[in-house]
Amino acid sequence: MDGIEANVRRVLSGQALGDSEEFCDFTLEEQNEATVAKGVAPAAASDFVPVVKSTVTYIVVGVLVNEQDEVLMMQEAKSSCAGKWYLPAGRMEPGEDIQEAVKREVLEETGLEMEPTTLLLVECASGSWFRFVVTGNVTGGTLKTPKDADSESLQAKWVRDLGELSLRADDIHGIVERARSFAAARGREPWHADVLPALVPHAKLLFRLVVCVRKKSNNQVHILLSEKTEIHLPVCEINPSRNFHSTLKKYMMNIFGADVPPHKPHGILSVEHSGKPEGVHDGVCLTVLVSFRVPLEDVGIIDKYTWLEVSQDLGNELIGRLRRNLAVPLHVIR
Repeated sequence: MDGIEANVRRVLSGQALGDSEEFCDFTLEEQNEATVAKGVAPAAASDFVPVVKSTVTYIVVGVLVNEQDEVLMMQEAKSSCAGKWYLPAGRMEPGEDIQEAVKREVLEETGLEMEPTTLLLVECASGSWFRFVVTGNVTGGTLKTPKDADSESLQAKWVRDLGELSLRADDIHGIVERARSFAAARGREPWHADVLPALVPHAKLLFRLVVCVRKKSNNQVHILLSEKTEIHLPVCEINPSRNFHSTLKKYMMNIFGADVPPHKPHGILSVEHSGKPEGVHDGVCLTVLVSFRVPLEDVGIIDKYTWLEVSQDLGNELIGRLRRNLAVPLHVIR
């Protein structure tokens, strides 16, 4: 099982595995079959294919904080919100990866060049809308002034107090607060390391689980594995028409039965995505950390899944990552 531990260490460091489609344990087709068996019509087609700006929407947001604790903001040019202020953000274009998209949006809307350093937050709505919030460093460019106004933005500026601005939407307050906390905590408080999306192509919307639990008899940490094909970390296809938590709940019930013991999703360990070649691989894979709040002895399990006792050091690392801010938050909007 050394290979499994190596894979867990990879995702704990934000790296990719890239095996998820081959080992998908709970496909849309299987989810739909279970739904139909209950007399309910499926919410999404079993052969759903994610296509950027068509069947799936990826939004990128760049949140940059300077040494004066000021945040880079841009003034909207779009007629629907002209004159309002917001973080540089926009839709990912076909063929782009997440880092390319956020760098483009920041440059177009503020005039500054950005080098991404880490994901701060991932948001999801209805399973087919994702917003990736990225922070980083300014590496060049010239701040856009009113004389540089164009269809992308009217101007940009560094702002300390967002209350001074007329905002396009108030949803950025939490994002800005998190970015400032992240910048202030570097080297002083426990926080996840820099996690950037790994350039791995996926043709489907997927999530991979790292589920951990302690065994009461020896206090050792165990992780959940699928034996459906080759032994691997469990993988589920995201239902594009349902709330992410709904899909996660159905998958946990598929593994542990109807009465799943108390558990908690802690956030994202890694993101895998690549928009290349254009129109072929517009999927994504999120690796989500989950822990049980009861001992292993109190967790029933269904066939095709098993527990693996991991080494002491890996177990300690997993338990350590359950603390606040040690995984990238996954916020489910609706």
